[in-house]
Amino acid sequence: MQETEEVRDKVVLVGLNSPVLKEGENADEGTMEELSSLVETAGGATVGIVLQNRPSPDPRSFIGEGKVEEVRTFCENNGATMVIFDNDLSPSQLRVLTQTLGVQVLDRCGLILDIFAQRAKTKEGRLQVELAQYQYLLPRLTGMWTHLERQAGTSGKGPIGSKGPGETQLETDRRHIHRKIDKLRADLEDVRRVRGTQRQQRRKNEVPVVAIVGYTNAGKSTLLNRLTDAGIPANNRLFDTLDTTSRLLTVSDTLEVVVSDTVGFIRKLPHQLVEAFKATLEELEYADLLLHVIDVSSPDWEQQSQVVESLITELGASELPRIDVFNKSDLVDAGEIMPHGEDICSISAATGEGVDALLQMIDRRLDKGTRRVSIHLPYEQGGLLDMLYREAKVENVEYGETIDVTAVCNPRVLGQVEPFIQP
Repeated sequence: MQETEEVRDKVVLVGLNSPVLKEGENADEGTMEELSSLVETAGGATVGIVLQNRPSPDPRSFIGEGKVEEVRTFCENNGATMVIFDNDLSPSQLRVLTQTLGVQVLDRCGLILDIFAQRAKTKEGRLQVELAQYQYLLPRLTGMWTHLERQAGTSGKGPIGSKGPGETQLETDRRHIHRKIDKLRADLEDVRRVRGTQRQQRRKNEVPVVAIVGYTNAGKSTLLNRLTDAGIPANNRLFDTLDTTSRLLTVSDTLEVVVSDTVGFIRKLPHQLVEAFKATLEELEYADLLLHVIDVSSPDWEQQSQVVESLITELGASELPRIDVFNKSDLVDAGEIMPHGEDICSISAATGEGVDALLQMIDRRLDKGTRRVSIHLPYEQGGLLDMLYREAKVENVEYGETIDVTAVCNPRVLGQVEPFIQP
């Protein structure tokens, strides 16, 4: 990122690799590069990267006193205003590092929350981010503001009116945050109820739902734009889409579906966000088909794909029918062997290559025996026309010797009007 007046912070990135950490918690060159992209998304600029190997994290400073001093000196020499760790830090480690380094310290979770706070546009998205922020903040109150541990006026030397029952300011803040969390959860339940009503309506109309999922920046929004002309801004930037967008897509003459774009998944996704975004991601549970978009041009596509697989399982959607969509095939050398199989499709959402084949696969997977038919209803069977309007897609009605109807019908409706269908 070029240094301009718009840069929010100059950032030094720090990561630790240790055999005692779980595989998904360790930092490596790939996760550090991704962290640098996250910094750019947040409006910062990376001025240095420190990747350390240790037998185990230091309980107090995470990376050890010597490495902390090295990072502090680097920050001073390069005008850095922030240090961001690729690993999760405990509240006490955050406090020690902030005091020792003399600049603001964040971990990966805190950075992702900041990006989400910037990007959320809808009321639902903002509610979800705010809930995640409070859940992240709660255990860190003591570490972030040591002055909150003071008693409120119990010494008798405080300002007039401050002497009270002795509840600490920290406890007051905790109670306030718990109330906020309860209120946000209630508001999100209201959002879920509205979504549930919308889903019931879609079920009533028997419109299948196709959910697009994938790693952040895999090209999900570009694909939705290609399929539906949705006009969603699609930038080469992590977490560019946070709020679910749904559009109607005509797949074939006999199939219309609702396509929903979802927030991108990422390694080390903060647990608070997985919980908070259930209201958005629960769309997956009610989907008839998942499109798992994979950026095949990324050298880490297999690892990224596994992250998505794990989160799909966590969200209870692992049994859903799925098509793996290997995107950005235009950026892969022609000699490279592309993945292939019955439910695998290689496309370029940017150029449109392979999209027709994807539509045929969607049509095949969601084919429930729907047919377009011509129906000749005697006038005494006019009541069936009302049923067709309710439960089928009526395309044309003409009144002559009979009521001539052209409609797209599912098998249940076809059974009711079968005697009147023109061969």
